[in-house]
Amino acid sequence: MVASSSSMAISAKWVLITIARFSNEALSFFLFSLLDVIDVLLCFVYKVADFFYESEWKPCYCSSHDQEAISSGDGNKILVSEKGLSLSTKLKLEEVSDTLYTRPSLLSDLSKVTVNELRRLKVKPFLIGSTANAAVRSTFTVNSTIVDMLQEKINGGQSPRWSECNCKLCSCWSSSSKQSLFVRSQGPKDHPHEDVLFIHGFISSSAFWTETLFPHFSASAKSAYRLLAVDLLGFGRSPKPANSLYTLKEHVDMIESSVLETHKVKSFHIVAHSLGCILALALAVKHPGSVKSLTLLAPPYYPVPKGEEEASQYVMRKVAPRRVWPPIALGASIACWYEHISRTVCLLICKNHRFWEFLTKLITRNRIESFLVEGFFAHTHNAAWHTLHNVICGTGGKMERYLDIIRETVKCEVNIFHGGDDDVVPVECSYNLKARVPRARVNVVQNKDHITIVMGRRKAFARELEGIWRNSNA
Repeated sequence: MVASSSSMAISAKWVLITIARFSNEALSFFLFSLLDVIDVLLCFVYKVADFFYESEWKPCYCSSHDQEAISSGDGNKILVSEKGLSLSTKLKLEEVSDTLYTRPSLLSDLSKVTVNELRRLKVKPFLIGSTANAAVRSTFTVNSTIVDMLQEKINGGQSPRWSECNCKLCSCWSSSSKQSLFVRSQGPKDHPHEDVLFIHGFISSSAFWTETLFPHFSASAKSAYRLLAVDLLGFGRSPKPANSLYTLKEHVDMIESSVLETHKVKSFHIVAHSLGCILALALAVKHPGSVKSLTLLAPPYYPVPKGEEEASQYVMRKVAPRRVWPPIALGASIACWYEHISRTVCLLICKNHRFWEFLTKLITRNRIESFLVEGFFAHTHNAAWHTLHNVICGTGGKMERYLDIIRETVKCEVNIFHGGDDDVVPVECSYNLKARVPRARVNVVQNKDHITIVMGRRKAFARELEGIWRNSNA
């Protein structure tokens, strides 16, 4: 009798799980099919609006064509080339993720079927959209939006667009002749014992560190270490050029010029969160003898299976699975798959950030720390969109190589912290990284999530960091 009841309970649970999974799949199919259509319509709306406000058509990735590219001569890398484009501004295509202009969807699948059918009937297709052109694109072509943005970069066009906030805080960088990242420094300025570089995550700022950890470091740590927290390119108070592609190389180059060179940093520790972990690994690979320790919080490492030819596409599907549930998957999918819907979100929220900051403080009665709200709003769509694709998705095929170099060449200590309740970056990512770098130590903190892994244990984490820095010199 007991066994029968147990069997019935298991069967009922299996039925409920099956129904929930089917409902999620069906609802997701309907919603994202609808969003596919809405994004196409918004593309037309923004074309008209851009022309009205800026007197020219602005490029986007869903309605652009392909341009010719040239080989670099080594047989492996392709460089962008365009008539009238200075050859000194060549861009390696491997720095640009194909997820920017190739995002499979119901509409794109229909486009491909149409293209194939027209080719079978020997009819030359006339289709608008990068997904349609993807079916006929050769190896030596590149999306024209990238070429257009490079052309703007040469011409020096980088002022804020009409759909972006132009307040004093958001545009303070545009008045400076030298574009440099915003860096918050604390500790001895002359001859510090050691330097520590803090790199924040996606849609955040240096305040994530300065408002949480900096006040809790001991007096001895503050006198021995120079703490350097940087606002990444496109975020916080750092420059947000409209012509930047926000590639991994651009982010790393700006950190080098704005932090390492400006502050004359020779050797340093790195503390990085989420997206910042990818930049931290790239810096460690580039400066293997200078990095004293690596502390990574919630590193977004998704190992690409062997035989998977489209690494960036695989990572995009892991980050943004086009599912309604859980809610974090829905938000990530909208941000990653829909260029114009996500631009609309930024138009409504980021451009009017002062109103939303006031409303958030009023509703929550300041229960949400203001620096988190300000950091969330202090970016442009161009910066968030390109960083999401070119850094998080685009490094899918590079991470294994980076981690192999960390394992074999970079001899510094590697520590990983991850919240047990993190629903943004799964805990498996940290264990995957340890599998690639066995000496890495993984510390899963229970009852903490993607943010409270730092904010929920400020004093404790500050002491742990001090211990890591001391041990690296032992």
